[in-house]
Amino acid sequence: MEYSCKVAGSKLIFVLGHESCGAIKAACDHVELGNITAMLSNIQPAVQKSKKEISGDHNSSNIDFVNKTIENNVQLTIERIREKSPISREMEMNRDIKIVGGVYHISSGKVALL
Repeated sequence: MEYSCKVAGSKLIFVLGHESCGAIKAACDHVELGNITAMLSNIQPAVQKSKKEISGDHNSSNIDFVNKTIENNVQLTIERIREKSPISREMEMNRDIKIVGGVYHISSGKVALL
């Protein structure tokens, strides 16, 4: 990302989640399975945030919980980019780039900006 923005001239970092995401569902269900366990642990902050925002079952059977976790994961990923990438953060502050997020709705083909 840093190379594409600072050197190659990209003007947008777009973090895109998608509905019915298997990784999000697995994280909501606290799946632990080989190498995927480490990747799913990166989604846990979004799961924990969603638990405070959505009532009902906190697993993949609750579509509202899954959808909120997808949104939260996108938002937290944007925050992580800003935190971990001084180059991207500075470029955004200087209005050289934008960092935005959205959720792709497979069923409609539309993207909802967050």
